[in-house]
Amino acid sequence: MEETREETPQDLRNLALKVAGLLEEAGQHALHDQLNPRNLAQPSTENADRGPRYKLEVDNKIMRFMSARIADIAHFDGFWTTRPAESRPGQRYWYIGKIDGVINYVRRMSEWTVTAALFEFGPDNEPKPIIGIVHAPALGLTYLAARGAGAVRIHKTTVGEKRDKVVPSMTSSLDGSVLGYGMSFLPGESQRALDVASSLAGRPADIKRVGPVSLDLCKVADGTYDAYFEPMLHVWDIAGIAAGTVVVWEAQGTLSRWDGERIHWRHDNDVVASNGLIIRELQHYLQQYPWLDSINQR
Repeated sequence: MEETREETPQDLRNLALKVAGLLEEAGQHALHDQLNPRNLAQPSTENADRGPRYKLEVDNKIMRFMSARIADIAHFDGFWTTRPAESRPGQRYWYIGKIDGVINYVRRMSEWTVTAALFEFGPDNEPKPIIGIVHAPALGLTYLAARGAGAVRIHKTTVGEKRDKVVPSMTSSLDGSVLGYGMSFLPGESQRALDVASSLAGRPADIKRVGPVSLDLCKVADGTYDAYFEPMLHVWDIAGIAAGTVVVWEAQGTLSRWDGERIHWRHDNDVVASNGLIIRELQHYLQQYPWLDSINQR
């Protein structure tokens, strides 16, 4: 009887590289659409009380392309958004994200991404991302990470491709640090982010607000930021969070909810990521602005 070879971290890394190649193809189509004014969507008036909504045809193109091509690469049990109500330990589901940073995309900024994450259900029947890929087409950057195999940043330029191991900063204090934060367009959620940023004034050298979440997490992983926080990331942000999370984990950074608990992959989350050295100082500020029940109950 033929023995089945155990999967190694390198096997997962190779799989991540293959899927990254597909994501780069999808990203080129999305970049083409961004540069073509006819293809940029306008805000929808649906649910106006929840802020502007964008319906992008390119999202459908990405989903169709990735769904059709990824099945040729490796066995998996389905896609995250159509998985059954109950999953068994060991089952794996790909989560292909829509454009992360849709407002940046529509406004023709460069900071937007396409993402992919592979979830695996563990012995406790809880899902956990084990591969994360974040591709920023307009920046020529791809971050990818696989469980046990570390994280890498690939920068494609006109003179070739450069690959670097992703490692976080060594900044050990909030004083003089550089932080990133995110906020939504909903008043209660955005005010919480601004309150935290205001309370930090005078300690960090700078506090950046660029987005999207997937790219911000990768910027913590590679030392661009010393930490990043966002008060209300919704279930539709999970693809971007998951992809960036694996990059942070494999770079040996930290990531959790504001209260220190683990991320819930089926619910809304407040998220904080750091280089692991300033998280206690930062959480002191975050915990002054706890989870808002009024937001959580919407």
